[in-house]
Amino acid sequence: MLKSAQLRQQYLDFFGKKNHALIPSAGLVPENDPTTLFTGSGMQPLLPYLLGAQHPMGKRATNSQKCFRSQDIEEVGDNRHTTFFEMLGNWSFGDYFKKEQLDWFFEFLVKVVGLDPSRLHVSVYKGDEAIGVPKDQDSPAIWQKLFAQLGLNATVVDDPLKQGIAGKIFYYGNKNWWSRSGEPSKMPVGEPGGPDSEVFYDFGAELKLHEHSIFHSQPCHPNCDCGRFLEIGNSVFMQYQKSANGDFVELASKNVDFGGGLERILAAANQNPDVFCTDLFSPIIAKLESISGQKYSSNTKAFRIIADHVKAGFMLAVDGVYPASKEQGYFARRLLRRAIRYGKILGINKPFLSQILPSIVSIYHSVYPVSNQEKIAEVFSLEEAKFGKTLDKGLKEIAKLQSLDGKVAFALYETYGFPLELTQEIAQERGQNIETDAFKQAFLHHQSLSRAGSLEKFKGGLANSSSVTTRYHTATHLLQASLRLVLGDSVRQMGSHITDKRARFDFAYAKPMTEAEKESVERQINTWVTKALSVTLNSMPKQEAINSGAIAFFKDRYPDLVTIYTIGQTAAGEFVSRELCGGPHVKNTKEIGKVKLIKEQSSGAGIRRVYLTFVE
Repeated sequence: MLKSAQLRQQYLDFFGKKNHALIPSAGLVPENDPTTLFTGSGMQPLLPYLLGAQHPMGKRATNSQKCFRSQDIEEVGDNRHTTFFEMLGNWSFGDYFKKEQLDWFFEFLVKVVGLDPSRLHVSVYKGDEAIGVPKDQDSPAIWQKLFAQLGLNATVVDDPLKQGIAGKIFYYGNKNWWSRSGEPSKMPVGEPGGPDSEVFYDFGAELKLHEHSIFHSQPCHPNCDCGRFLEIGNSVFMQYQKSANGDFVELASKNVDFGGGLERILAAANQNPDVFCTDLFSPIIAKLESISGQKYSSNTKAFRIIADHVKAGFMLAVDGVYPASKEQGYFARRLLRRAIRYGKILGINKPFLSQILPSIVSIYHSVYPVSNQEKIAEVFSLEEAKFGKTLDKGLKEIAKLQSLDGKVAFALYETYGFPLELTQEIAQERGQNIETDAFKQAFLHHQSLSRAGSLEKFKGGLANSSSVTTRYHTATHLLQASLRLVLGDSVRQMGSHITDKRARFDFAYAKPMTEAEKESVERQINTWVTKALSVTLNSMPKQEAINSGAIAFFKDRYPDLVTIYTIGQTAAGEFVSRELCGGPHVKNTKEIGKVKLIKEQSSGAGIRRVYLTFVE
């Protein structure tokens, strides 16, 4: 059985031999991206380079990126969806394009991983005249040649929804267009995107896991979601950008953005369509079986939800996201509370979240070392106790009601976080029935309001904000240097989030800052800005960078060869700031402009949060 560590290393070694620089995984909370709450793909941290900036490590890069997708929470429970996952990635910033990318990925899957090529199917983009993007004729020709080299005839299927499995290469519309914000019509001005080519692994016609597929009345095909096919990789040909008039214009360089799910490729390699049977989940499942006294096979949905949600909540906490009522913290809380609820379904009526954490650490200790495990366990236990009170409140409210219906169920859900499933169970015990349509209508209305708020994060587009976020990112380097100067060297970064309106910076510190301290920090930053200090970039071995005085609080994220940014270096070798960082940054502190600290508050036990904005 292939192990995750082996597969991850095989991939990185393979593209390393193809002259790709190994870059570190970014955090789950984006530092320079105001458009989204989480890092949901490997390309997000690399967006400036896909738009034309020069990457300090060259034109080819590879990594395994930690990802979190909040939109998949409701999907978890089947054999393939997870909210936290690793994305194996490789990128070409204006270097190679379709031929090399498809050739190399096919070689990796067949010759390195050992997948049976007869079980591989691919999809390509059929084009869209309305946006001026032509049909992809190149990718099918490349795929046909690759399959033919192995004696396989790769027939092209123009209409999979009607023709079904009539070949190996399938044309789709928006399903084979990729951008962070979805299909072309939903993309904001300035957002890059492009046609893609996905690879699917066929587990066999006898496998039908999802009879509720939206394509259930149509012939089976790679995108039908019946469970037979598992998408394992997507090569995006990032060559377009949405213009102000809604057209799509060619980027200056044709780029490749590849993402392949580590969990999914591993499932295919092990001939098991259930990603929860890989070693990325099996230690968690085993611990849950021990805690609950039940077997995974007795309730796979509950086991999968708990395993995914506790793992995702833990990995968010490792990156500084703790349960809260808004922004990233809202999703961390939602994950844990849903896990607790499904724990009750498994008959777990005592605190159990912290017992699972060592299993998660054992899975990722070699790639994502954890230094705050005890704190996370404490926070999870407090959240578990708090939600227990929430459940009690919900039960008391239900006791006051003569009847339960969909509207009441949603009111309980919205007010107390009381799960619909539990309300339904209590209603059944009373001989009553929940009209789920009323609940769904109220929920969809609530969801549409939430989605509208989320879409606001795209307002203005990347074209208008990238230079601003670059200024803010460099300003956080000065902020950290100033905090350490005023408060002491015990200050260490715990996370950051940047929009085009402000920078948020979390740091380890035991008590609130005084007004005098805040004024000193702000004054020192503006002094450095006024001095027009140079910002220089160097590449060197990681240990050499650390020995030179570079700050690296997240040093385990970085490869052996790193980039460091130094601010204000003198001839004598002194400097204001030196950090391991991927950039991008301004070239001179004067470009940052005057800043102001607008808020300082707690962000958890022993963590303070400050907000920085520009004074225009």
